[in-house]
Order: sequence, then C-alpha cells, then structure tokens
Amino acid sequence: MIIDTHTHLFPESFIEDRSALFAEEPEFTLLYKNPKALMAKGDELIAAMDAHGVDIACACGFPWRNPVYAQKNNDYIIDCVNQWPDRLRGLACFDAAWQGAANEAVRCIDAGLSGVGELAFYLSGIDDAALEALTDIMAVLREKGNLPCMIHTNEPVGHAYPGKTPVTLEQIQKLAATFPDNRIILAHWGGGIFFYHIMKKQLKQTLKNVWYDTAASPFLYDPFVYDMAVSAGVGDKVLLGTDFPLLPPDRYYRDLDASGLTQEEKQAVLGDNALLFYA
Repeated sequence: MIIDTHTHLFPESFIEDRSALFAEEPEFTLLYKNPKALMAKGDELIAAMDAHGVDIACACGFPWRNPVYAQKNNDYIIDCVNQWPDRLRGLACFDAAWQGAANEAVRCIDAGLSGVGELAFYLSGIDDAALEALTDIMAVLREKGNLPCMIHTNEPVGHAYPGKTPVTLEQIQKLAATFPDNRIILAHWGGGIFFYHIMKKQLKQTLKNVWYDTAASPFLYDPFVYDMAVSAGVGDKVLLGTDFPLLPPDRYYRDLDASGLTQEEKQAVLGDNALLFYA
C-alpha cells in the first residue's frame, strides 16, 4: 500500500481567481503569486493517485488568515473526503493564531477529518507566540484520540525559496518538548532535525512522538537522505509526502530506488509507517 501523507487541494473558485485572495494574505501571496505555482482540485489528485499507484492520500488546504477562506477550504477538503472515502483523508488547516482555530479543528474532526495541518508560520518561524497559539489546538487533538498535527518546517540553511521560513532547529526542538504527548508530523524532513536522533542525550526522548514527511525532498536532498534516516534510527518515522501538486509521486519513487534502502524499508516509507494515522 502507498500512502501520500502530504497533498494540497483548493476549491475551484480559489483556483480560478487566486489573485482575489491575495489581499491581507501575505503568506498565500508569497507562495502562490507566481502563476506557475500549481493549485489542484480533488479529481486531479485522484487522477494522479491512479497514475502513480497511490492508494490513499491525505489532503489539506492552506493556513489562511481569513477565517472565511479557511472554513471554505476545509469544507472543500471534507467534501472531497466524503466523495472519495476509500482514497482520501483530510486535515483541517487554518492560521493557528485565529481565536477560533481550536473550534474549527473540532468542527472538521467531527465532520470526518483525521487531524490538523499543514500549519505554518511562514513569516515568524515557530516562536513562542506560535507555541502559545498551538496550545488549544494540540489539546483538541489529544482529546480526539491523539490525532496528528502536521507542521511546516524547513532546513535553516541552504538556498532561499518562497515559503522558506526563519525556523531554527532550536524552535523545532522546543515545539516537540512543549507538546510531548502530541503526535507531530514535521513536513520537509523536519528541517533536518531527525539527524540529531543519534545524540546520546535528550533528543531521542524529546522527538519520540515526532514523524517526518518527505515533501519536496527531490528539490532539497540527495537520495542518500533516506539512508541517513535509517542510520539515525528513524526509518519507522519517515512518511511519504509529495506536496502534490508541487511534485508527482514518481519523483519520490525514483529517489527511493536510488537509495540503499531494502525493499522492506522502502515499503515502510511508502505506506506502512503512515498506517498509524491514515489506514
């Protein structure tokens, strides 16, 4: 079974006139002002899944500042999950600083979504204000059966690109330490913090409830990143995430095939590890 844990969907009206959404949405503008930045609907995701042998995909929207946009995008994710219940799972997404964010999480989970994400702090990094904003949301996820929260992270070094946040490894460590009982999925390999599982003190315990998705990996890392994850002892914590429509699944398959992973280890990444969340 292949499970893609990180995809993005938007209502057709959002796609048809994205420029109408730019006002007072600096994060969305940053990522989608370029007309070449792809946006997709549910049927396009299903078609890509069929073409690449993906059995289940987890979809989310965007962390909109405007609650109306967030609710409309979340409603669309709910509709897609209801339309393709055997193929899609969904996450509730919103600006974590919105006062109604925790209530929106409850609404969406009660409507059938599987958690929260991809939450992002594109302009600030995961600072103390972000951790405070996450507190009630994380409590909801624990109360609802310890559902996952996917959070945008990125490597703190290297080339610049739209959506690269000023997040630090120290901030990511503090995130995990602040919510030790929550299941947290860190997008984009957790900014590389998984390397520090080899430390003798603190990090193994701090990161015990943290998973890492592979979103955008072909843009960021050599295929050997998969071998390093296994060597660091987190082969069971790596989740296939394509960031569709950013990249198609076969780009990730090629990297996995170019790695030194065994077939069993590849299958863990492709789907087995994600069964905990999205079976």
